[in-house]
Amino acid sequence: MADKPANRTMTNRAALIAVITAFIVGLIGSLAVRPVGGGANESQAIASTNSGAPINWRLPIVFQTTMPVLGENPIYLAEAIRVASAGNIQLTLFEPGEIVPAFSITDAVRDGKVNAGYTWLGYDQGKIPASPLISAVPFGMEPWEYSAWWFHGDGKTLTEALYRRYNLHPIYCGMTGPETAGWFREEITELEDVRGLKIRFAGLGGKVIERLGASVTMLPGGEIFQALEKGAIDATEFALPIVDQSLGFSRVAKYNYYPGWHQPFTSSHLVINLAIWETLSASQQALFDTACTAAVTRNLAQAEALQGDVIAGFAGKGVEARNLPEPLLRELNRVTEEVLEEEAARDADFATILASQRAFRTSYAHWKARAYLPRDF
Repeated sequence: MADKPANRTMTNRAALIAVITAFIVGLIGSLAVRPVGGGANESQAIASTNSGAPINWRLPIVFQTTMPVLGENPIYLAEAIRVASAGNIQLTLFEPGEIVPAFSITDAVRDGKVNAGYTWLGYDQGKIPASPLISAVPFGMEPWEYSAWWFHGDGKTLTEALYRRYNLHPIYCGMTGPETAGWFREEITELEDVRGLKIRFAGLGGKVIERLGASVTMLPGGEIFQALEKGAIDATEFALPIVDQSLGFSRVAKYNYYPGWHQPFTSSHLVINLAIWETLSASQQALFDTACTAAVTRNLAQAEALQGDVIAGFAGKGVEARNLPEPLLRELNRVTEEVLEEEAARDADFATILASQRAFRTSYAHWKARAYLPRDF
């Protein structure tokens, strides 16, 4: 009987030794088959396995790369994705009109002519009536409010569902704050000055100002200066002061009005062909999402940082920065509500997204009204 504990101890030791021996043999075996520098190679192999097939896409963009802020953002996006993917994802940028007309990017992506594009969804207004709500809403949300609605409200879900029907997957990928209210060759002192005005205007704001008697036309950014210089239009809105100045507007229109009532936010999106999107690996999809979220943050920060110096330099260029008369601004606000209601009555998607934005703003107002200092403080 005395021998049994000893035998049991020896058996336990033998088992332990066997386990340790097997572990060591396995470890040595794994090291023996691993090449020098195998840690890096193994990581690359894992990354290659998980990241999906290499991507090399042509990417038409809606804004010229020479445009400050707006044109710089897709450059940043493409480079960030290239570096983060270790070169596995390459996006080659093509200027507006180079391979796809500026206003037809989503059509080209939908039809598979290109796999993806970077655009302002408001240009889809003619075929997707709800699209302006996703890109710029007169008297609408401020930039961070839009981001909150997109990520933590219904924005992302509703937009993806809307564009899914057009074989597109949209990713929120750029954001700037308010535009200027426009560049005018003549002063605007009252509502009557808007009647008969020939103006380039985009989105829902164009419908609003047209209701006040203006003659509205749509032009890509690269064609506006020539139209303004030759008198084909009397005024234009387009983008931020630094962008508008780079396009030469300040040389021919000396009255720059504020605030940007028609676009308190301006969002841009990367649109990917839905069938292509669904073939991407989870890590590739996550990389696009993450890079675009970073691009939104950087884009807005850059936009906010650069405008003050531009406006401060207007006097030296003979440009006057002015505020729209309050009665005109209030009339624009009133007509905006009419236009929104009419569009909602005509299109169910418009009504759904508008209701979502209004509900979010109502909730957010409890925080916004109390948490932030008054603008004149």
